[in-house]
Amino acid sequence: MSIEKHGTKSIDLSHHLSELSKARTISPLKGVMKYFGQPGILSLAGGLPSPAYFPVSDISANVLVPESFALSPTEPSTSLSWLWKLFGSHDATKEKTQAVTIPKYPVVTGEINLATSLQYGQAIGMAQLQDFLKQFISEVYRPAFEDWTVLIDTGNTDGWSRAVTTLCNPGEGVLCEEWTYPSAVASMVPFNIKPVPVAMDGLGMKSDDLENLLSQWDPVSRQMPRPHVMYIVPVGQNPSGSTMSVARKKQIYDICVKYDVIIVEDDPYYFLQLGTYTSKDDRFPGATPSGKPSADESKRYISTLTPSFLYFDYQGRVIRLDTFSKTIAPGSRLGWFTCNPVFAERLERQGETSTQAPCGFGQAVVTKILMHWTYDGYIRWLRGLRTEYQQRRDFFIDCLAEEFHLHAVPAVAGVWEGCTVYQASSKVKKSTSMTEKYSARNRTMFSFVPPVAGMFVWMKLHLDQHPSFAPGDEDTLETKLWTKLAENGVLFGPGWIFAANVMAEDSHNNDSGHFRVSFSNAEFADLKKAVTIFGQIIREFFQEEDL
Repeated sequence: MSIEKHGTKSIDLSHHLSELSKARTISPLKGVMKYFGQPGILSLAGGLPSPAYFPVSDISANVLVPESFALSPTEPSTSLSWLWKLFGSHDATKEKTQAVTIPKYPVVTGEINLATSLQYGQAIGMAQLQDFLKQFISEVYRPAFEDWTVLIDTGNTDGWSRAVTTLCNPGEGVLCEEWTYPSAVASMVPFNIKPVPVAMDGLGMKSDDLENLLSQWDPVSRQMPRPHVMYIVPVGQNPSGSTMSVARKKQIYDICVKYDVIIVEDDPYYFLQLGTYTSKDDRFPGATPSGKPSADESKRYISTLTPSFLYFDYQGRVIRLDTFSKTIAPGSRLGWFTCNPVFAERLERQGETSTQAPCGFGQAVVTKILMHWTYDGYIRWLRGLRTEYQQRRDFFIDCLAEEFHLHAVPAVAGVWEGCTVYQASSKVKKSTSMTEKYSARNRTMFSFVPPVAGMFVWMKLHLDQHPSFAPGDEDTLETKLWTKLAENGVLFGPGWIFAANVMAEDSHNNDSGHFRVSFSNAEFADLKKAVTIFGQIIREFFQEEDL
């Protein structure tokens, strides 16, 4: 894969900056920080506490080795495989670690140390972390414009909050998928910045609907100017789990060039690209590549990943948001922007007077881990994580297949258009004197598409199949079922909160009846138990308890 325009510099996109962003100046205190690192400087300028009074002498940690997780499933994914995890060999599953220490003062030049990490710092983040990320971005994302830069933030929620106020004025709108991350909407609505939903299919945002929306935009009837900012989650889309193809990304990018739209690419699930789900009867262990970190294996792995929007961005109109929340730990509150230098400078100004520098403890520990692992070690870690989450996804769907009759059908319209949809109905147990047979009722209670990335299964509830259904009852029935599940000890994400227009005035959701179900955190035994309870409750809900 190649882009002919790689190597160009970003174009001037400063006209996209909001009035608030343009009004920001360098913080008077932060402006002098650039001189603090000058060799031999005698700094009496800032109110910096003495490191001698920091109550931590050093930080030591036992860090998992990069090859801690296998590169192919370690055992068949079945509803009983959790027993293996509970009672299997403890020696085989014992964590292998290596000790690292962060001293208060550096022993060698450039070493991560607490005297620097825990001191007031610049909003761009630690230099060592920036250096690591620059190599990482160059190898993994390979932006098509050459003057990209990196800015450390406190995770993607902070990143989006900064980006939307840097780019949008009150009264403007932001293009987004019709189902989207609710906190992204919640962070902009109080600023009178409204979501502008774009229809989706099985690959995420539809390019033809985007083109039609922008080409036919009427600022008078819409009561806002044509949107010039897009918020998009292209891999493991939250909540639908869809992943955008290369062709679709090129189409979206070209439309954004045509209509001068900035793309904010929120991509927390990028390294959880899990591949296509295969039923357990058709699943065979694949060949396991080398378990040790290596440059060749890193390149091979990266070649399997769908490219970022950055790869096609020859103008510098993409602001990419990355986070360590899904690959290291969410409590580290650490992520980064990749964008053109004009946007980065404005985002830095905002950080100086809000979050300031990200937490020194989090930066120091995460950076120490990354430098200890090295680039190839971190890639090996990411490869293992992918296998772990793939097993979790497969196990959860296997449990659904055992609890329900799943019928695979092609989707020809809607958010899953182009995908294979699994329709779930009850298994009916019929006893005979010789054997017990199972057949399926025809009533579809819910359907879903196995996600190819991310942490969630997006369920569509077929509420029109409910015995007492009447048009307009969707919201009430969804809430009733959700509440019944919660009362019985199972908590799903209610679908209505993911509707892009849920906070807009006079909003109406025309496609009610969804649950977002996470398979990322619960123990396998609890996942199995949750599916069993879900099966009991939804059958009662659809009045099929007489099975």
